[in-house]
Amino acid sequence: MPDSAEVFDAVVAARRSLRAFLPQPASTETLEAVFTVAQRAPSNCNTQPWQVHVVSGAQLETFRGEMPDRFMNGNFSMDFPYDGTYEGIYKERQHGAAQALYDAVSIAREDKAARHEQFMRNFTFFDAPHVAFLFLPEPFGLREAADLGMYAQTLMLALTAHGMGSCPQTALSFQADYVREALGIDAGNKLVFGISFGYPDPDAPANSCVTHRGPLSETVTFHS
Repeated sequence: MPDSAEVFDAVVAARRSLRAFLPQPASTETLEAVFTVAQRAPSNCNTQPWQVHVVSGAQLETFRGEMPDRFMNGNFSMDFPYDGTYEGIYKERQHGAAQALYDAVSIAREDKAARHEQFMRNFTFFDAPHVAFLFLPEPFGLREAADLGMYAQTLMLALTAHGMGSCPQTALSFQADYVREALGIDAGNKLVFGISFGYPDPDAPANSCVTHRGPLSETVTFHS
């Protein structure tokens, strides 16, 4: 496969978090192909600890109609704490990414109402026709969460290779009990995050957002 590195590099470079999608759903055949490829993700001792629920159609429209109001009414339930803090370079990267998005959609720093409206689009899945909820069964923990992260990256690269886009969203884990109840999922499966996905809207300003990546020297050290 003499061109495999070039193709892979192009797919990785093309993958980014998109926040506007066309209403056109992917075919069943395409969805099965993408999720079959994602199943090749590595995991500790080949345990494959992820449980994935893909929601489309009428059920997704129900979520789209109810989740924003539930969030605004304070109906939260999270399976994993959201208590991390960012300092130094990590905080700078966070702020830089947020500002890149707000610049793309022409929202001023002082316009708190518009920023809130943009955040709330998380709960309507950025108009995507599909969302995948990623769960870990009990009693899995940090090690298996890393496995699920590798699965998620493989899934998002597969979506990109098939002409689709995606957005991983921690915000979708804020209503874990509601999602479980609506989908009939056992309480022993814990929601980590969701991924909205579909065909990108090429004309949406939000999709022009490209976030910065730091130099290799900030994250990688080579030893010999």
